[in-house]
Amino acid sequence: MGKIRVIIQHEYLTRIRSKWFIISTILGPLGFVAMVAIPAIITAMLGDSTEGKVVVFDRTGSVAATVVAADTSRFEMAGSRTEQEVEADVLAETYVAYVVIPENVLSGSPLQLFSRGGTGFTFSQDIASAFEPVVTRKRLTLMGADTSVIDIVERGLSVTAMKVTEQGTTEKDASEASAAIGYGAGFVIYFLIFIYGSMVLRGVVEEKANRIVEVMASSVTPFELLMGKVVGIGLVGLSQVLAWLVLGSGVFLAAGPLLEGAMASGSDMQVGTPVGAQVSPQASDLPFAIPDISIGALLLFVFFFLAGYFIYATLFAAVGSAVDQEADAQQLTMPITLPVILTIMFIGSVVAAPNSALSVGLSLFPLFAPIIMVVRIAATDVPWWQIGLSMILVSATFVGTIWLASRVYRIGILSYGKKPTLKEIASWMVRG
Repeated sequence: MGKIRVIIQHEYLTRIRSKWFIISTILGPLGFVAMVAIPAIITAMLGDSTEGKVVVFDRTGSVAATVVAADTSRFEMAGSRTEQEVEADVLAETYVAYVVIPENVLSGSPLQLFSRGGTGFTFSQDIASAFEPVVTRKRLTLMGADTSVIDIVERGLSVTAMKVTEQGTTEKDASEASAAIGYGAGFVIYFLIFIYGSMVLRGVVEEKANRIVEVMASSVTPFELLMGKVVGIGLVGLSQVLAWLVLGSGVFLAAGPLLEGAMASGSDMQVGTPVGAQVSPQASDLPFAIPDISIGALLLFVFFFLAGYFIYATLFAAVGSAVDQEADAQQLTMPITLPVILTIMFIGSVVAAPNSALSVGLSLFPLFAPIIMVVRIAATDVPWWQIGLSMILVSATFVGTIWLASRVYRIGILSYGKKPTLKEIASWMVRG
């Protein structure tokens, strides 16, 4: 254990002091915030400028005013300008497009949209969505429908999902937000397994190529060398995950008031709601509940991340010991990476039905469990016996993989020249 501890310390300190670790640890949460904030900032900046506006010509004299008043940052009345003048402004990129509302639009005639082209797939649909409520309301009024009936129809219908607890109380169901968190957590573990598993593979290949492993093999056993490297790099990954959780929590707490203010200001105007339509008092409430992330869930996330990492990292280390350069490892790593890739393909089905027989089976299968069980824990209340059984199975699988990997490692690290086949590696497992 003393020799393994020395190897773990060397692997951990060498990598945690590197510029790559420091930069990626700091930029991880900031990069996530940037991906969310930058599009919102760009959208806000474009919304405040005249570029991107749509000019409206209203041949009916009764439709455009309502639409423009509802969104003056996007629409503008043509006024006394002619179509030729506005068309020249569109070609000069002063405006993105102009719309002509025909006189018989209430009888079913379509709107006419003129632009330079290249406005995107959903641009015309967005324009139609802005005008449709107003045109529909006027069509109903023209047919003699009572305004109170129209108001009731335009209110629509929303669903507030509630959760019944074992204590006999009810609370807002956070299933949708929890599923999204589980989906993201599954992808995080997926990427971390590949990043740190590949790091183990590269480390083994580099030491073998530089003949360093021959010197180390004279002082430690291949098993001690394998365990020290896998655990040391695993602790690097765990340190980075914990740092991301702390930094991410700080960013979330800092951005929470800003998000709340943005949602409060956004609730003052509902997109697509015609002027004069009644809005129910509950419409401004959040359509989802914010889930509570318990300490137990975080600890299970860490456990399954480490379990997945140790299972796949030991296999990556075995492959790295069998080759002389990283390029030769691509074919040999395919059987290892295939289960992880298949897991990602199943995530959508697990999020949609976390308690189905397929989801339960996948979360108990050791090669899929490190990702699928995390998704299920976030998306639903998983019975403790399933979590416990999954933990036992993945732990036993790690013991099995470390045993097999050490047999390959014992022979592979001192083998040079010829890239072994999968059949030869299998024979190493038997006679290692």
